[in-house]
This record gives sequence, C-alpha cells and structure tokens, in this order.
Amino acid sequence: MSIHLEAPIATERYGDSAVMVTVRHPDAALRAGHIVDVRDRLVQRRPFGVTDVVSGLESLLVEFDPLITAAEHVEYALRLLADLPPLDALHVTPKNFVIPIIVTEQTAPDLDEVAAEWGVPSDDVIDHLLRSTLTISLLGAAMAPMMAGLETVRPIRRRAEPRTDVPPGSIMVAGTNAIIQPFPGPTGWRVIGRTPLTIVDINRPEPVSFSTGDIVRFERIDTAAAARRDGEFLLPNTNGAPA
Repeated sequence: MSIHLEAPIATERYGDSAVMVTVRHPDAALRAGHIVDVRDRLVQRRPFGVTDVVSGLESLLVEFDPLITAAEHVEYALRLLADLPPLDALHVTPKNFVIPIIVTEQTAPDLDEVAAEWGVPSDDVIDHLLRSTLTISLLGAAMAPMMAGLETVRPIRRRAEPRTDVPPGSIMVAGTNAIIQPFPGPTGWRVIGRTPLTIVDINRPEPVSFSTGDIVRFERIDTAAAARRDGEFLLPNTNGAPA
C-alpha cells in the first residue's frame, strides 16, 4: 500500500490489548514528527474499540478493548489512517503560544548546573531557551506539554537524583526537549524557570488550550509582572505567530 507519510509505520502487539506504533526511518526528527502526525490522525478518527492513545517521543501505544475488537483490526485501521492525506491537507493549523517565564534562584534551582554542564554563563542557558521555537510533541502525564526544538550547546542530562516535589508551572529541560509541570510532583528533568500561568485547569470544560503540533516561545518577565499574571490560564497568542 502506498502511504502519504514519508516513512512507513511499524506495528507490534503489546500484550493482548494494545499495539505499539513506531516509524521506520533513520532520522530521529522525522520519526518524532511522523509519530505526532499519526497520533493526530488517530485522535481525529479513532477506530472502533480503541480506548486510549499513549504518546511517546517516537512511539504510540494504542490501547483497545479486546472484547469488541482485535489487534489485527486495529493494525489495519492504523495503516488506513497512514494512507490518508497529510494533516496539512486537512487544514489543521497549529496554534502559537508565548509563555512568560520568571528566572530566580528559587524558580530555577538547576540553572547553574546546566550552565556548568555547557561551560557557559547561566544567562546563556536562558538565552538559548528564549531563542528556541518549540513544537509540542506530545502531552505527557497530567497533560504536560513536552516540546521539541530546544536550542542547546549539547543535550542536557537528567538529574542523578530526581526532585521529589516540583511546583506547578516549573519549566524543565532534558536532552533537547522542554516540558512544563502542570501540578506538583517529582521529576528528574532540570528546572530552569517557572511560568506564573496555569497551563492545566481541570475545572474548565477544556482543561488545556494546547495540543500536539502547536508552537511555543518563551519570554522572560520580572517578579512584578509574574505577580500580576499569577494563575492566569494559558491561552494562544492572538497577535499572530510569535516573533
């Protein structure tokens, strides 16, 4: 079957109620991009019996109810989805977000360690973040947006000893990715700042305003500006694409 994706998908049975989907290509960036594309197609046209889709950076775990469908039917549906026109042809337009970040000793406890790892001043680490145009690759635990495209001197190592309680809004980095912590919790990622905005609000009809494929830029603000925006719900930028 001829597919529209630039690289073919591969499926593998994962127990008796899930299928793992990967993309066959040597280019990691292309694999990650295609996985986002496949996920979006799958969410828009969820096959009968599929109960959940768990995203990884380069994989999808597609869970299904084995009482009403079977792995071979799910695999067949996935290949049909891969044969659809690209999402661009379906007029899916990514949203743009400009997220404020405050950087202090309290909000960026791992900043100096990242700077030492790179051999640069701490402000240079933040400058790399501010220059980055990031794309939301997947929604992690508690709908945390994981973003690819971080400008780095070299990939950032995770902490040898994870932190046990990181505040919500913490902006964290590892490898060449960034993520925002929606709720208090543990992490091994490096914390280099915090946003005063609420990025996930379970009391809203739509708990998040972002989705995979959306574009994110960060802007640094001072403590006074952060106090004024404390608790404000994250919404897309309405003034066009980030500068």
